[in-house]
Amino acid sequence: MRIAGSVLLILGIIGLVVFGIQAFNDSESFSILGAEVAVSKANWTPVIISAVVLVVGFFLTMNRKRA
Repeated sequence: MRIAGSVLLILGIIGLVVFGIQAFNDSESFSILGAEVAVSKANWTPVIISAVVLVVGFFLTMNRKRA
C-alpha cells in the first residue's frame, strides 16, 4: 500500500503542477475603469482530480499497520 500511495502522491503532484499551469494560462485579463479584471476560462476538473489523487496517495503512504 505504501508503494501505491507513493505513486499516487507523485502523480498527484505532477498533475497539480501541469494542470494548474494550464488553468492559470487559460485566463484572460482586461481593464475596466483602471482596475485589472481576470476572467478564467479554464477547466478546473483535472486540477481537482489531481488534488484528490494527491490526498489519497498521502493517506495511503501515511497509513501504517499497527501490530
